[in-house]
Amino acid sequence: MESLKRLSEAPGIPGREEAIRIVVRELLSPYVEEIEVDRLGNVIGHKKGAGPKVIVAAHMDEIGFLVSHVDEETGFLRIAPVGGFDPRTLIAQRVMVHARAGAIYGMIGTKPVHVLTDEERKKTPEMKDLFVDIGIPGKEAGEKVHVGDPVTLVQTFQEVGNLVTGKALDDRLGLYVAIEAARRLQQHEADIYFVATVQEEVGLRGARTSAFALAPDIGVALDSTIACDIPGVSAHEQITRLGKGVAIKLKDSASISHPGLVQFLVDLAEKRNIQYQLEILPRGGTDAGTIQAAREGVAVVTISVPARYVHTVVETAHKDDVETAINLLVAFLETCHEADLRL
Repeated sequence: MESLKRLSEAPGIPGREEAIRIVVRELLSPYVEEIEVDRLGNVIGHKKGAGPKVIVAAHMDEIGFLVSHVDEETGFLRIAPVGGFDPRTLIAQRVMVHARAGAIYGMIGTKPVHVLTDEERKKTPEMKDLFVDIGIPGKEAGEKVHVGDPVTLVQTFQEVGNLVTGKALDDRLGLYVAIEAARRLQQHEADIYFVATVQEEVGLRGARTSAFALAPDIGVALDSTIACDIPGVSAHEQITRLGKGVAIKLKDSASISHPGLVQFLVDLAEKRNIQYQLEILPRGGTDAGTIQAAREGVAVVTISVPARYVHTVVETAHKDDVETAINLLVAFLETCHEADLRL
């Protein structure tokens, strides 16, 4: 799990993926013949083959913040989200401000419950109610921190029984699956591009530009998906469940998977005894959404790793589900030249 730990703990908000990009490039390079970084910041590793041309996309970016204001009297910071947050999950979290002079740690704070009015207690907290305390006096804070400095949540990666938990497993799980598949893949006819994309959390932007440039026949997005197998949630609302295998996505808000690729993956999983579950995600999307619409259109599908508590610092996945995702992706890349892409 050391590689997944490195991927999880590396910082990289949308548009500022430089630190995670270094880790991805180091881990992927030994298993591809060529690797490059495009103008937007996508890492593209090429494993050459005769065809069809396949993009395997997993996004590098994690949800985070930019400093929007530095109070030069108190030193407190205000932050603007980059990506989707539930503010309830942010209270009392630690953060890292990636300032020009180096990392500065801080704490997200809000008014304590002891001084809230009755009306304030009834309200759900909003981003405007939160601030960051970096423990530095006002003038000095203004010299060290600037508007636009990236801010990431701080959390260590941890194994918990059969589970793994940490920050940014959306989508460092997908990156890990891609890198492991590249390592294990032996025989293949497909011409494969492993793409670690940027700015997925703010509009699937890196996948859009890389798919346009590469013009693939097939696109496979790797991402986490919602596992709502928790107390108080009915079976029909759970979407996926931990420990029940890799998820093969049918649809989400951004894409409808190619029915031929879905059936090909289902048949492959059953033939190779890979545990799987089918997924329909009511809200949210993956890189498949913009790959699908590239140029004259691409046949796409998403392979998902179920995860609890998505978009928090305790995102949680089952080790067996990660392994089934790797196995299914390897099997697909070995045989996708046989897939029928007709509708």
